[in-house]
Amino acid sequence: MPNPSRLRAAALTVTALLLSAALTGCGDDSKDEDLTEQKLSWKDCPAPSQAEGGGNAPSPLPGGAQWQCATMKAPLDWAKPKGDTIGIALIRAKSSGQASRRIGSLIFNFGGPGGSGVTTLPAFGEDYATLRTRYDLVSFDPRGVGRSAPVKCEDDAQLDAYFQQDATPDDAAERTTYLDNTKDFNGACEHHSKRILPHVRTTDAARDMDLMRQVLGDDKLYYFGISYGTELGGVYAHLFPRRVGRAVFDAVVDPTQNAEQGALGQAKGFQLALDNFAEGCTSKVEDCPIGDTAQDVKNRIAKLLADLDRKPIPGIFPRQLTQTAATNGIAQALYSKDFWEYLTEGLQEAYSGNGRILMALSDSMNGRNENGEYSNITAANISINCADDKPRYTADYVQSKLPSFRAASPLFGDFMAWGMVSCTDWAVPGAADHPDVSAPGAAPILVVGNTGDPATPYEGARKMVDALGKGVGVELTYKGQGHGAYDSKNKCVQSAVNGYLLEGKVPPAGTVCA
Repeated sequence: MPNPSRLRAAALTVTALLLSAALTGCGDDSKDEDLTEQKLSWKDCPAPSQAEGGGNAPSPLPGGAQWQCATMKAPLDWAKPKGDTIGIALIRAKSSGQASRRIGSLIFNFGGPGGSGVTTLPAFGEDYATLRTRYDLVSFDPRGVGRSAPVKCEDDAQLDAYFQQDATPDDAAERTTYLDNTKDFNGACEHHSKRILPHVRTTDAARDMDLMRQVLGDDKLYYFGISYGTELGGVYAHLFPRRVGRAVFDAVVDPTQNAEQGALGQAKGFQLALDNFAEGCTSKVEDCPIGDTAQDVKNRIAKLLADLDRKPIPGIFPRQLTQTAATNGIAQALYSKDFWEYLTEGLQEAYSGNGRILMALSDSMNGRNENGEYSNITAANISINCADDKPRYTADYVQSKLPSFRAASPLFGDFMAWGMVSCTDWAVPGAADHPDVSAPGAAPILVVGNTGDPATPYEGARKMVDALGKGVGVELTYKGQGHGAYDSKNKCVQSAVNGYLLEGKVPPAGTVCA
């Protein structure tokens, strides 16, 4: 079975467990306080809250370095900086190198939106050992996420039902049920989290990062953004171009797209990844156990999903593997080439009537642990996206767009298209059609695109470079598979990123790593 803690780095990885008012609540004790002058109290990290995904406190890094956690106060409403505050949960590992060579704090955001940086950074801390020679490694739970005033929507039992629903309705009755379930979920978010929902936009998180920069004692922001973290980094650069130090964007979100264009791009991206998976399986010397040709592999998957639409199979007791859960599990496995073997095994099992592995993959995508408890990644993801994205799509509009989505991906098209209604009944209006990342005058930002990326298609890297503006974005291409490039362990990519972050060496624009 795949290890769920490794499956979602960016997309990563809904009942919020409020540890204490000091950590996550809103207060009014900062009305006369300059938040830039606050002193962080770093202590040993507690076990992750349920909203962060639960589990054990982070283990020390090789060599014994301990992870430390703290809470930073930030304004609930950045339009009222002297008003009520919330707590932003932070984690760090101090630099391993000589103090005289320390550059500052390197802040990570691993994406989602909705992923907990406090739990993700320790899971991948060893991968950044080289960067730790000159930086404190720092990450955080963005507002609305994990231990930072987490958005709460439905409880665990309700979420089990929510993720079992048919998310690709085929007739009027199924469509009504799907829309009613979406409305119920959104209503639960408003009921439980009305106060925080207007304040979880990416612009709010970017302002939190600038406060974080100051509180950590850095004149400039040193930043490593992955997936949605590239959008957050771009918004930061737009708001504070002169405060950008060295920044890397990996697995790049296309900042020029609206929600519909982004969903269509993801449909194409996951279809490409599925094509590559099928080709990879059938091109090996040994026989592919799930099909004789690449097209046969895809045909058998399509038949499986059609069969599951009519009759689910046993999954993880007492739940059954539905068409939606299987599609979700397949998508999760396509995030990394490392998980292709699990997808192959999961499909083999499903063809014989056992849906456990595909359901485990789906659970990982949805933030469900083995105890049946959900993190708040889904609640946070929807809340942040709906606060950011202005368009509100109707069911009739989605229906009219199904042909173009199916042309982009016979397998994922309907799934991606119907996801566009998730913000239709949202309590808070969206901010814009797409983020503004123009950053004239900012220092160079290294923008890394992966040609085989399913979730953030490669074309987004060039769009980000162009949108940042002349002399800011520097594009690097990785000819690989999976979501992101640095964590692929490709030596060319890592050498370029490390050289820039550690020594300020900007690689030539258009550098290609294979």
